[in-house]
Parts: sequence; structure tokens; C-alpha cells
Amino acid sequence: MAMATTTGPAPSSDVEGPAVLLEATYRKIALRLIPFLALLFLLAWIDRVNVGFAKLQMLDDLQFSEAVYGLGAGIFFIGYFLFEVPSNLLLEKIGARRTLARIAVLWGITSMAMAFVTTPGQFYVARFLLGVFEAGFFPGVILYLTYWFPARRRASINGLFMTSFAIAGVIGGPLAGLIMSGMEGVGRYASWQWLFLIEGAPSVMAGIAALFYLPEKPQNARWLSEAEKRAVEVALEQENRDVNKRSSLRAMFVNPWVWLCAAIYFCIVSGNATIAFWSPSIIREFGIDSKLQIGLLSSVPFILGTLAMLWSGFHSDRTGERRLHCAIATLVAGLGLFLTGVFLASPVVALCALSLSAIGILAAFPVFWSLPAAFLTGTAAAGGIALVNSVGNLAGFVAPYLMGSLKTATGSFSSGLYAVAALQITATMLVLVFVRRVK
Repeated sequence: MAMATTTGPAPSSDVEGPAVLLEATYRKIALRLIPFLALLFLLAWIDRVNVGFAKLQMLDDLQFSEAVYGLGAGIFFIGYFLFEVPSNLLLEKIGARRTLARIAVLWGITSMAMAFVTTPGQFYVARFLLGVFEAGFFPGVILYLTYWFPARRRASINGLFMTSFAIAGVIGGPLAGLIMSGMEGVGRYASWQWLFLIEGAPSVMAGIAALFYLPEKPQNARWLSEAEKRAVEVALEQENRDVNKRSSLRAMFVNPWVWLCAAIYFCIVSGNATIAFWSPSIIREFGIDSKLQIGLLSSVPFILGTLAMLWSGFHSDRTGERRLHCAIATLVAGLGLFLTGVFLASPVVALCALSLSAIGILAAFPVFWSLPAAFLTGTAAAGGIALVNSVGNLAGFVAPYLMGSLKTATGSFSSGLYAVAALQITATMLVLVFVRRVK
């Protein structure tokens, strides 16, 4: 009996040892990579959507119409669409470190150049180039994370990473309002020009830092022990041997799941682009003129959306359920956008409805991105993730242009909000009807 008591726990220890090591390793990896990647995405998002705050003064200074603004805000996504898949395929060949550094430096420079546009044509070109240079960043990071984390961990990891653009909504509004209020009358530039100059510079510095900070893959991480590197490698090898996964580039283009995911993502992004580019203008419709107050109020939906995003990712990983998490989130988003349009004349109710839409939209993102990686690997993952993101992000062109055109035609934001709400409901139906086998 004494021997049994002494040796009994050993098998359990042998079984638990690798699992404990793997858990500790993934905590270490997450702490090393996610904060820096989230910082890059936060800067990218601020540089992408700060035009929504610059618009409050820029349109009057340059005599641009709402339709010109809507087209310029959305044309970013045309450049993004055209160059995203090539950028992600290049990342697989030359590595994430150089690719992400190049992207951040070029988008930062272009964002700063936005301060000097004077005509609609220059505005369109600058926004198009911003999309070209940022293309590949988001899907590149999603692909980069597949080099480190297996699929069962990705909803929560994606959620942690994607909180950056939600946080950008939280801090971006007040920061833009503070810059535009504080820099009014400083030097020979208008406050909207200072906004682009001040917010573009950190992206350039962060891109340079990426060259020195990011390792390419686990085997290149000097801060991992050999045992930790091997544990990660084994976990990923087991997953990538899954016979149901596709690994060729051709498989990506003929796989109907890729195109289904692209359609769903198009609908989700239409909502995100709407609240990102139009929230300041919608809030100004409430009768608020102070740029700082507009910035502070525009952060409220994103604060609530950030909490929803974190909860959605972690709860989805814990339960292993993806389909209903995504469908319910898009349903909530559609309801929120519809109610925002209905109650535009009631500022408190409209802000609550706008917050509800942000909760749904942001909660959908981390769960959605666990879907493509569930059936793609290798080159197909590199191209497939980029294809889904680039096609889906065409909604970033469609939604702002639609909102601007309808606002110019009708004098109200309501019709545009109803149209984008319908796209969220479409996403709900696509997920419920077609997404059954993907887990």
C-alpha cells in the first residue's frame, strides 16, 4: 500500500506536465506578442478613421460635400481590396516582421500627407493610397497568429488583438477632439491638419520598432526555451495534419466556405465602417457642437463594444460554439442600427441604440475569424484569410458611400442606417442557414 501511495500520482503528473508547459508557453507568447500587435492595429485604426473627426471642420474649409466625403472615406477600401491578397502571400514568403514594418511605416507617412490635400481628387488619391499601404496588415496578423496558436485558442486571442480597434474607438474620439480643440489657431495649419500630422507620426515609429521586436515564428523567439518551442510546434503540427483542411492556393479559390465567409464578413464590416466613419456626424446631429464633447460621446459605444468583444471571444472558446455567437451578435447589431435611425430625433435613445449596434458588431469579429482558420492551412490560409478580409472590406467602401449619398439626397442619416441594418440581418441569416459544420 505504501508503494501504491508513493507511485500513484506519477502517471497523472506525466500526463499533466506537457499540458501545464503548453499553457504557460501560450501565456508567455500572448503577453509578448498581443500588446505590440494590438498597438499597431490601434494606430492603424486611428489613422484609418480619424478622417471622420477631421470631417467636422475639413468639409467646410475645403468646400467638400457629404457625398465627396463618403466616397473619399470609402475609397480607402478599394486600394485595400486590390493589394491585400498579394500582401499576405508576400508575408508568407518574406516573413511577418518585414511585412508588418513596411505596412506601418507607409501608412503612417500617407496619413500625415492627408494634412495637405486641397481638392476632392487629392483627397481620393490619398485615401486610396492609405488603403494600398495598409492592405495586408489585419489578415497578415491573423495569419501570423496561426503560426503560434492552434484553432481552439484563436477566438479569444483574436478577441484580445481586435480589442485594439475597439479601444481606438474609445480613445480615438476624445483624442481627436482634444487635438482639434487644442491645436485650433496654432501655427499656419488648421486643426484638422494637425490631427493628421500628430496621429500619423507614431505609426512610422511603431513600424520601425516592429523590425526589432517581432520574431518570425516560435523557433525564432529567443525568449522561448527549446522545450517551449517544441511544445508549440507539436500542437500546430497535429492541427495542420487535419485531412479536412485545405492547403493549396487553388483550394482557396474553389472552396465555397471561403466565399461564404467573405459574404458574411462583408455584412459585418458594413456596420463597423458605419459607426467608425459616421458616429461623429450622427452625434453632431444631436445638436452638439463641441469637438471634444463629440469625441467623448463617440467613445461610449466603443467602450461597451470592447467589453462585448472580449466576452464573446472568451465565451466562444470556452463553450466551443461559434455559429450562434456570431449570429446573435449580428442580429443585435442590425437591431441597434435600425433603432438609431428611428430615434435620431431623441439624442439619449439614439446614443443607446448606437451603443447596442456597436456591441453587436464588435462582438461578432473575434468569433467570425475563428471560422476561416477552421478549414484552411498553409498557402490557402495565407490567401484565404486575405481574400475573405479584402472582399469583406469592400463594405468599407460601400457603406460610407451609401451613407453619404443618402444623406445628401434625403438630408437624414436614417435611410442609410436602415440599409446597413439590413446587411447585419443578412449576415445573421447566412450564418444560421449555411454555417453548420464549421466549429
